[in-house]
Amino acid sequence: MFRMKALVAAALVFSGLPALAQTPTPQEAKPLEPGREALAISYEKYALPNGLEVILSVDRKLPVVAVNIWYHVGAYHEQPGRTGFAHLFEHMMFQGSRNVADDVHIARLEQLGATDLNGTTSFDRTNYFETVPSNHLETALWLESDRMGFLLDAITPEKLETQREVVKNERRESIETAPYGAAREKAWHALFPLPHPYHGDVIGSMKDLNAANVDDVKDFFRKWYAPSNATLAIVGDFDVAKTKALVEKYFGTLPSHARPQRPEVAPVNLTAPVVLREEERVARLPLLSIQWLTPAYLEEGDATADVLATALSTGKASRLYRRLVLDKELAQSVSATQQSQGAQSVFSVDVVARPGVSTDTLLHEVDAVLDEVRQQGITPEEIARARTRYDTRTLAGLQSVGGFGGKADVLQSYNHFVGEPNYVAQDLARYESVTPEAVKQFAQDTLRPGARVILHAVPPARRQAPLDSKERH
Repeated sequence: MFRMKALVAAALVFSGLPALAQTPTPQEAKPLEPGREALAISYEKYALPNGLEVILSVDRKLPVVAVNIWYHVGAYHEQPGRTGFAHLFEHMMFQGSRNVADDVHIARLEQLGATDLNGTTSFDRTNYFETVPSNHLETALWLESDRMGFLLDAITPEKLETQREVVKNERRESIETAPYGAAREKAWHALFPLPHPYHGDVIGSMKDLNAANVDDVKDFFRKWYAPSNATLAIVGDFDVAKTKALVEKYFGTLPSHARPQRPEVAPVNLTAPVVLREEERVARLPLLSIQWLTPAYLEEGDATADVLATALSTGKASRLYRRLVLDKELAQSVSATQQSQGAQSVFSVDVVARPGVSTDTLLHEVDAVLDEVRQQGITPEEIARARTRYDTRTLAGLQSVGGFGGKADVLQSYNHFVGEPNYVAQDLARYESVTPEAVKQFAQDTLRPGARVILHAVPPARRQAPLDSKERH
């Protein structure tokens, strides 16, 4: 699963992704507000007759080209009892296709000097990317087209079993044997009860992974991995006319079908606090994790949540760090994040206790800090620091054409969520509109004590003998 503010990490609205044109329709970036021209990313967007959307952006800083494909499907689109399919299929895409031998996709690209070579899955999309020397662009496009059009020819029960075991091992490492992993999963399930499609983990459950068969995998591919449900971004040092011809050569004849609809789901509303006290057998220190449901990515309040998260836990001067780590010496670490997603986002505060400190004490202190924000908001200086942080992160990511968070990914992400690849200036402008009063109102209306999930993940000894009045305050 991925999380990225700088490259825009979740879908925008329930109504789904922007429709693709059925005939080539070149499109230029929209005009920017005065003074923001420097943030513009030059690009051209068009669609092939089979529905494949193409984004081209020339960047001649280095003789390399990033090839980045987004399939508009993620864990959100899975069927009940088949969680983890989007992520499992990400693995299957590297197993070989009709004209590419088993397990040589990565090796072949690496032999050409490719870098930033990987794939990722989130609730809302799956992407595959590589950066190659400019003279090897054609090979990269051929490899991507072969698995887009002809992966089914190479899927076997043996390949499925191999990747199933790889994914199951990932789940063991990231959830079942990871510190706080199982407890965090239970908290997430409490935030998004069934049948909400966010209920399951992107990596899936052991039960559903074991139930997957070859027919399930093939059906998933046929429905979601068509050209009409994909966007190809090419960014870097390339000839536009020659590249368009290559795209047509390798992708133009691939069969397609109508783009499947994104399911619409009503937002979850917590009407009472949910308190979970879980025994933590891996980590040695207690964890307090508090989570609220917040506005979806790019909706009103999303940027405000980002700013507040920065003010609470980024840097030694941040409010929670200063109070819990420096002044009262109650915590080993603190973090606050806004996990922006397409259907609904999640605002989290995580605190790892120091030895001898209970999670109930941490909760009291966190609530005291949040009460201050609810009553007074935060300062203009805190907002300015947060803006600077997001500006810097975003612009730093744009220095690279490829990789996770590079320019190709940024164009893909904005296009996926708002239908406009060149949305950097508009995105950063959201943070300029955040005010102390807006943060105060957000804390009052959204971060309510009566509408949250509170997780106490405590090692066994701490559960059996909670501290008494001798706890440090």
